[in-house]
Amino acid sequence: MTKENKDETHFGYKKVNSKEKPDLVKEVFDSVSNKYDLMNDLMSLGVHRLWKKATIQMSNLKLGNSVLDVAGGTGDLAILFSDLVGKSGSVFLSDINEKMLKVGRDRLIDAGCNNVSNLVADAETLPFEDEKFHCISIAFGIRNVTNKDQALREFYRCLKPGGRLLVLEFSNPEYNWLSELYDLYSFNLLPKLGQWVAGDSKSYEYLAESIRMHPKQDEFLKMMNEAGFKNSEYQNMTGGIVALHFGEKVT
Repeated sequence: MTKENKDETHFGYKKVNSKEKPDLVKEVFDSVSNKYDLMNDLMSLGVHRLWKKATIQMSNLKLGNSVLDVAGGTGDLAILFSDLVGKSGSVFLSDINEKMLKVGRDRLIDAGCNNVSNLVADAETLPFEDEKFHCISIAFGIRNVTNKDQALREFYRCLKPGGRLLVLEFSNPEYNWLSELYDLYSFNLLPKLGQWVAGDSKSYEYLAESIRMHPKQDEFLKMMNEAGFKNSEYQNMTGGIVALHFGEKVT
């Protein structure tokens, strides 16, 4: 790979300079932050809540444990984690986007989650000491990270021995007919829905493209293994439209 290629990455279907992508992603989520939760419900017919609950059930968390939800934005997982670890535990909600995080902070206050800390942080350079967390999660965020390998190494560094990583992300449908139907929905109906509800079709065009550029299930599993994770597996949900990858830090 040439140096020029190393300096490039994908922003949807476009190739951009790697240094530019974080700002481009920030613009997308600045635009959709106020309608993000509503759009999630509409886009998935509410099924995203079931995907997230299934993710939480794989965390192996106990009362008093510590957990980090990366790119957690509006706080869906953080609220569920807060109940799992209890008052003696700690939850950290991080996101690179301040507007998304503000929505999350307001929701956490309304939900009475007093054991959650919020911070602006980049998945590639987490501001935590080694071996701090029993679990790290990232839901529908890893595809927006510029250097996914670096982020996985950071997750590994910050996990305690025996800790678990959970990655919930849109993925590759298992069946051709489902893939064709999903493409029809993503590139025709989704942008129109985004325009109608959020007043922004372009951001949802990017979101559809970013899903297609994300590594497929087996490829992402290999990336996790290369970052050091053991006992790594994935579970397809809704015919592979979404996949939950999980792995452990074993030392």
